[in-house]
Amino acid sequence: MRLPIVSLTFALPAVAVVLCASGCAADPAGPARTAERFHAELSAHREESACALLARVTAEQLPDPGQSCADALRELRLDAGGPVRAVSVWGEDAQVRMAGDTLFLHRYADGWRVRAAGCAPVPGRPYDCDVEG
Repeated sequence: MRLPIVSLTFALPAVAVVLCASGCAADPAGPARTAERFHAELSAHREESACALLARVTAEQLPDPGQSCADALRELRLDAGGPVRAVSVWGEDAQVRMAGDTLFLHRYADGWRVRAAGCAPVPGRPYDCDVEG
């Protein structure tokens, strides 16, 4: 049975509302601010403060044995983030694309935390990230 055109016209906005309910209303400002702050701390050579913006699992996996998180970030010398170009938020996760970096974040009870940074796209594969957890 074919649906009349009128029914499809009303069905499409309803589908869009359902799809947007899970992510369109999400505020991209939180992840963007966290990404900007992370890179500001790195630029100011405050690696300890940058580590505090990482998700716990990321901060724990970053350093080599016997190395601190701050020392590991210093060693990596991540590129400057630059201006935010785009933010995508889906549920509790977000991607922030900056001029010089792509970061992935997760929202925890205490706010947004960086799960991965220094990320570059790899054709046909997931992003390759210098910092990830």
